[in-house]
Amino acid sequence: MIQKPFGANEAHLQHLTRRHFLKDCQVGLGGIALSALGAGHLPGAELPPPPLTTRKPHFEPAAKRVVYIHCAGSPPHLDLLDYKPELVKRSGQDCPDEFIKGKEFAFTKGKPKLMGTPRTFTQHGKGGTWLSDAVPHFHGIADEMCVVRSMYTDQFNHAPAQLFLLTGSPRQGRPSMGSWVTYGLGSENEDLPGFVVMISGGIQPSAGKNAWGSGFLPSVFQGVQCRSKGDPVLYVKDPKGMSRQLRRKGLDALRTLNEIQAAELGSPETLTRIAQYELAYRMQVSVPEVMDISREPEGTLNSYGAVPGASSLANNCLLARRLLEKGVRFVQLFDWGWDFHGTNPKEDIRDGLTKKCATMDRPVAALIRDLKERGLLEDTLVIWGGEFGRTPFREGRTAGGKVLGRDHFPDCYSMFMAGGGIQGGITHGQSDELGFSPAENPVHVHDLQATILHQLGFDHERLIHRFQGRDYRLTDVHGKVIKGILA
Repeated sequence: MIQKPFGANEAHLQHLTRRHFLKDCQVGLGGIALSALGAGHLPGAELPPPPLTTRKPHFEPAAKRVVYIHCAGSPPHLDLLDYKPELVKRSGQDCPDEFIKGKEFAFTKGKPKLMGTPRTFTQHGKGGTWLSDAVPHFHGIADEMCVVRSMYTDQFNHAPAQLFLLTGSPRQGRPSMGSWVTYGLGSENEDLPGFVVMISGGIQPSAGKNAWGSGFLPSVFQGVQCRSKGDPVLYVKDPKGMSRQLRRKGLDALRTLNEIQAAELGSPETLTRIAQYELAYRMQVSVPEVMDISREPEGTLNSYGAVPGASSLANNCLLARRLLEKGVRFVQLFDWGWDFHGTNPKEDIRDGLTKKCATMDRPVAALIRDLKERGLLEDTLVIWGGEFGRTPFREGRTAGGKVLGRDHFPDCYSMFMAGGGIQGGITHGQSDELGFSPAENPVHVHDLQATILHQLGFDHERLIHRFQGRDYRLTDVHGKVIKGILA
């Protein structure tokens, strides 16, 4: 296990239960009375270091920071990253029984029709990576991309699939990936959160705030949601009529009271409260500065397609670079609008996909180039993808219409990574000729999680937290590092 962010006394007190009390009640009541008499002199009463203190991982990391770009709803990978000529050849034919028998789909019943991509694919970069015409800006960063074409997951609905990907469980209550990372590494900048979340597309991900929550870890490790439009962080300003000096006095008084309670009870949430009040005070100065992209040169704004004051993925990608430069460990970008069922023209994998990709591939490509030019890409892990894939056949509800769409598909899909000790210009794994299953080097969601932690210097089996008498980890009891993609 990693170095504990809390003292042993606090960890012990956190996990006391009624069972412990009843088991030891013969001496427990006397112990309570004795402790009350000498509480001020208990050897465990001193406060441990702040929870976000920088900590070392298990071994030398390849990456120091992460930016995870999640396309909420799941993009149609067969129209972007995984070219299937045989599927194009057989487009319109009935789907073979062996691919759908006994399987459940979100909105498709009976025997659907195969659907090859209407997009044009060409090869790019030294490795000849096949990429669609829907993502023209990706063509220029092909040599930085490691495209994984053999991903698979256990979930086929959005909320549980997002939770499974980002917390290791399809149910609520587990810590998110960014929380595990800040729990393990702490923060490099005491004036900014270690884990920042930004949302574009106008809608929060289906998993809600659980996607960046801390679960049973102390809440100091949860993601802090920032906004590219309006106040960067809600409620971080001083209340009306309160000067900064008065605010400081009030926080000092609260800190004293919280320290007394922490020494007496040892609750991690009391320590969290102390840390968060102090961080919020420092953020009042640091956050507006780092979130002001109007300070960027015009050429940089144009390369991202960013507009100061707007709310967009382009702005968030530029903000991600600024946050990473300042020492933020984990930046999570959620972009809504990738659920291409074909129920309306915006969800058509022809014009609809072209328009949606125009808001995404330019800023993502610009972020990767920008990080490389600044010498940050080599130790920054960039991850792009959705919670699952899309079917190689037409979505059932829209099969008879003019709009082309695909259903949810967990069995095989694509994503990509760049930087952070990952080989660039390669593809890893392959799907079968119709895109239904991994045919080579299958990669489960838990394998992806294990690999991300490995690049940050962690043995995923040792990054654990004991809760209610059991050790938990991001990868549950599964996961293996994808060694074939490591540089």
